[in-house]
Amino acid sequence: MFINILIIVAVIMAGLFVLVRYLESTGVFFPSRDLGLSPSVMGLPWEDAYFKTKDNVTLNGWFFKNPHAPSTIIFAHGNAGNMSDRLFKIKFFYDLGLNVFIFDYRGYGKSEGKPSEAGIYLDAQGAYDYLQSQGRVNMKNIILYGASIGGAVAIDLATRRNAALLVVESSITNAQDMVKIFYPFVPSFFLSLKFDSINKVRALKVPKLFIHSPDDEVVPYWVGQKLFEAAAQPKEFLKIHGGHNDGSMTVDPPAAREFIRILKAKGLI
Repeated sequence: MFINILIIVAVIMAGLFVLVRYLESTGVFFPSRDLGLSPSVMGLPWEDAYFKTKDNVTLNGWFFKNPHAPSTIIFAHGNAGNMSDRLFKIKFFYDLGLNVFIFDYRGYGKSEGKPSEAGIYLDAQGAYDYLQSQGRVNMKNIILYGASIGGAVAIDLATRRNAALLVVESSITNAQDMVKIFYPFVPSFFLSLKFDSINKVRALKVPKLFIHSPDDEVVPYWVGQKLFEAAAQPKEFLKIHGGHNDGSMTVDPPAAREFIRILKAKGLI
């Protein structure tokens, strides 16, 4: 009887393990290959860019050069769609007088490959290094901006490259916390994904701005607060309004004004 129980438990655990790995492979990244909109529809001047990552994957990005811009945003977007879905945010940053460089992770848009946690970290490093190699912007005034899962990407990049400011919007602490929220029955030791932003920010000395909405229905507000509280100084927190995908500074004028104040105080605009 005891052996039978052990066999049943082992089968259940094995099935759960397979389920977790399946969910990790299908439930984290939602890339779209179709670049639905061109920046031209927003009246933005832009350049198509192609560059290689350290592991030899070719990625596509868009560079928006703003004449006389003092600073440049490297934009790491969320886990769904592609960079063409972020045009309103791009225009918001561009209209502030910033250069913007946004790129698609591997498997998104025109970028080669298949997304993975390790892969998208390499993608961000490739984007940074490409921008540096072009010699067209002041690399001392780089703003690393990441939204949602892009926040984890931007945080990882900040541990490997220099920046004047790290901006993390509506992002997570780690994969373990998110699994507890959505799949509380899953043992954390089954996870291969980490996205361990909370431990990375503890030692980051770069100035940091965390942005989150109490109305966020995907990444709860307390998750953003927990990430902020764990971060080393210097740091600031900006509360916005709206849901995970429709809440941002672009539709929240008071938050936009505060964001502008922070950038001005740091001499970035």
